[in-house]
Amino acid sequence: VQLVESGGGSVQAGGSLRLSCASSIYKYSSYCMGWFRQAPGKQREGVALIDSHGATKPADSVQGRFTISKDHAANTLYLQMNSLRPEDTAMYYCAAGSSSLVLATCPRTAMTYSYAFDYWGQGTQVTV
Repeated sequence: VQLVESGGGSVQAGGSLRLSCASSIYKYSSYCMGWFRQAPGKQREGVALIDSHGATKPADSVQGRFTISKDHAANTLYLQMNSLRPEDTAMYYCAAGSSSLVLATCPRTAMTYSYAFDYWGQGTQVTV
């Protein structure tokens, strides 16, 4: 099983980037999927989740600026990031999970339980 992120890079404040996460998970669309980020010296934090029905749950810090989405045909998860700020600088990871009860309904609070996600990508760096 693989999750492979791409699309990171350096951008000026106010700019945009689109991250992609290609998945080899069978029936990945049935999983709770999300984006997390970790800046140097800081804990990993959840950015946004999307459940099996396509309902999205963004973190307060990115509400109105970032949009999570998925393409079933392409088995790909996306994160459109607009109005980027220096504080968005971090390594961004995509994750997927289904085995933990914590992720049963893919609630917004699951962003605080990164341990519950079964699969992780290698990360892509975003620098603002």
